[in-house]
Amino acid sequence: MKRLGISVEELQAVRVVVELEDGSRLVVEDPQVVVMKARGQPPTLYVAGQMRREEPPREEASVEISEEDVRLVAEQAGVSLEEARRALEETGGDIAEAILRLQGGG
Repeated sequence: MKRLGISVEELQAVRVVVELEDGSRLVVEDPQVVVMKARGQPPTLYVAGQMRREEPPREEASVEISEEDVRLVAEQAGVSLEEARRALEETGGDIAEAILRLQGGG
């Protein structure tokens, strides 16, 4: 291969991570990584090993909770405004579910 102008080098890699467009990642732990260089060409990287996919973390959707909703839940469930707000946040702003939870029914 040297006569053809090709050099091969093995890297002592611990982990290889490939980040994909959708936000997920391909992870190879304890990989075998080889860099091949040919005259006049960009280096080529070869990775071998057990691969796993990591999904991107889910983004929590922020929900606008009005003071009116907080007061309504607090009044209906007989709890403080703070407890009502927390229940609304936990239920994604669902008033009925928040009231039920606070009353012990959910």
